[in-house]
Amino acid sequence: RRMFPAMRVKITGLDPHQQYYIAMDIVPVDNKRYRYVYHSSKWMVAGNADSPVPPRVYIHPDSLASGDTWMRQVVSFDKLKLTNNELDDQGHIILHSMHKYQPRVHVIRKDFSSDLSPTKPVPSGDGVKTFNFPETVFTTVTAYQNQQVCAFRL
Repeated sequence: RRMFPAMRVKITGLDPHQQYYIAMDIVPVDNKRYRYVYHSSKWMVAGNADSPVPPRVYIHPDSLASGDTWMRQVVSFDKLKLTNNELDDQGHIILHSMHKYQPRVHVIRKDFSSDLSPTKPVPSGDGVKTFNFPETVFTTVTAYQNQQVCAFRL
């Protein structure tokens, strides 16, 4: 499934002539599993998190591009796909249902991208800047967790 709503970011402050990759990963917020309590309309801790999944990184399809190109557009991650299938071989980001996650956006200079891979953690160093936004923390679900919302799957 595609992530909804999709992350969109505006990037500034890049060297217009330098080449960059833009990537996203999604990391656990904590080591808890959650459940939705209908009568109080709240998420509550329901136990320990499931075992960690292999790291996956979504490399934006417009990568590799100049700083000027990235700064002229809103960078949308609308093609990023999520799955709860731990055996996924399609390159989707693997997440456990009923866990809290934080998306992170990475700006990676071309000369620091030698270890950049969809199946490895994002490289670190001076040529890599990571951004996260607290308002983007979310809880994964495989079905709506609100009794006032009725969803039908065809």
